[in-house]
Amino acid sequence: MSIISLTTDFGGLYPAAMKAVILGINPEAQIVDVTHSIRQASIREGAFALYSLVPYFPAKSVHIGVVDPGVGTSRRALALKAGPEGEEQFFVGPDNGLMIPAARRLGNMEVYEITNREIMLNSEISATFHGRDIFAPVGARLSKGMPIDVVGNRVSDFVNLDFERQFLVGEVVYTDNFGNVITNIPEDAVLKFRTFGSQVEVNGRKVFFVQTYGFVGQGDALILIGSHGFLEIAINKGNAALQFGLRSGDPVSIKVL
Repeated sequence: MSIISLTTDFGGLYPAAMKAVILGINPEAQIVDVTHSIRQASIREGAFALYSLVPYFPAKSVHIGVVDPGVGTSRRALALKAGPEGEEQFFVGPDNGLMIPAARRLGNMEVYEITNREIMLNSEISATFHGRDIFAPVGARLSKGMPIDVVGNRVSDFVNLDFERQFLVGEVVYTDNFGNVITNIPEDAVLKFRTFGSQVEVNGRKVFFVQTYGFVGQGDALILIGSHGFLEIAINKGNAALQFGLRSGDPVSIKVL
């Protein structure tokens, strides 16, 4: 039996129209209402609902998500496939990040733009109800085994949303004579958070996390673990305190990219 889940901010009325379309295409579908009580236009809340539940659905499940404040605009419609080979699940919804965290959680994510009008509802596409006219029929057809590439071309420039980004927050405790900025963020916290050679943001500026100053070019910013055992912000042959505008007691935020 095909399983199709629905996650929307529609409330009580409009999900029935989507279910009618789904059952008209696949009468054998088992429809699971994840929730229709997402706060209106709260894409992040809807994404979290999907992210929390997808590991518990069986292979070949189709998840239709409609939290879509951009409906009727130039935002694209997407179909996704994710999960180990032979155990994939599918996602259908708007290109606003709604489905990305859940699909990424399953791994092996592929993203396709829905452009094939033949698999949408036969009637004219409403400018305000893509859940009924695009997402429901496409999801129903995927649940019957339609190959995902029938929807349209694979894309990589989709809107991203990532729950798994993390932050380290601390403050400046000392600035040395070279302008290196020493924080109170300890080595063990940093190494759990990131590996050498990776990129992070320091107070909104992209830098590399490296083992020593010479691993970046002259004038480039970096972070490292100093000889004191704490995270240090530096500029190779430059003054990080001046460039970052930091002094003792100022907050420092490190974000994974």
